[in-house]
Amino acid sequence: MRRLFPPPTAPVVPAESEDREWGLDELADAYAYPAGTADGRPWLRANMVSSLDGAAHHEGRSQPLSSAADMRVFGTLRALADAVVVGAETVRQEGYRPARAREAFAARRAALGQPSAPVIAVVSAGLELDFSLPLFTGPLVPTLVLTGEAAPAERRDAARAAGVEVVVAGEGRTVDVARIPQLLAARGMTRLLTEGGPRLLGQFAAAGVLDELCLSLAPMVAAGTAPRIAGGPPLAVPERFALASVLEEDGFLFTRYRRRVAF
Repeated sequence: MRRLFPPPTAPVVPAESEDREWGLDELADAYAYPAGTADGRPWLRANMVSSLDGAAHHEGRSQPLSSAADMRVFGTLRALADAVVVGAETVRQEGYRPARAREAFAARRAALGQPSAPVIAVVSAGLELDFSLPLFTGPLVPTLVLTGEAAPAERRDAARAAGVEVVVAGEGRTVDVARIPQLLAARGMTRLLTEGGPRLLGQFAAAGVLDELCLSLAPMVAAGTAPRIAGGPPLAVPERFALASVLEEDGFLFTRYRRRVAF
């Protein structure tokens, strides 16, 4: 892996411009959350992968677009987060499991007062989830489900019967995604990561609460009708993000953009 932007400063030992595998500490430093999150302001970043022609997945899953380097970045971003926010459809399609504790990040998390693994927070208006799955029955830290006030009572009961905490994040049977960062921050979770899917990412962008986008660009053409990384209706005015960094390995580009007003 090598850094393309910003240019590495000299002297750098070993040089960041060298094409080599970065250690996890180096990746964690490169993707560290802004220090400002310590004051209680939530910082929401997204991590997505895309093909050259804009596909967010292939045949319903993102794994065919990934690589070993992409998975190292994926794991690092999870290991830095307090909570991973994900849509119910992505949970079903990707076969989500609980986040695991990783020894390589244990000291870093302990120094920040974080538990051994991030919380998984599932966004689901209808609560059509299988609460017998390990994501809900065996996490190191309890999984949360974010839903609307009028979500089906029988599904709320099923969640609670399985020991899953249900958090109301909207009126009626819809989830107000703009409320999610503050709801999680009130629980001490200010370093937030969303892994989509495209519909949820589009909602966060439209709500104006997306601070950062970490986009892995795969050197592949997928064709087909797969959605782009962000779905839903277009913003009234496209929002400008600023390029923060670009890494490269094996033709994959690992870009990071920050919302201009977030600085």
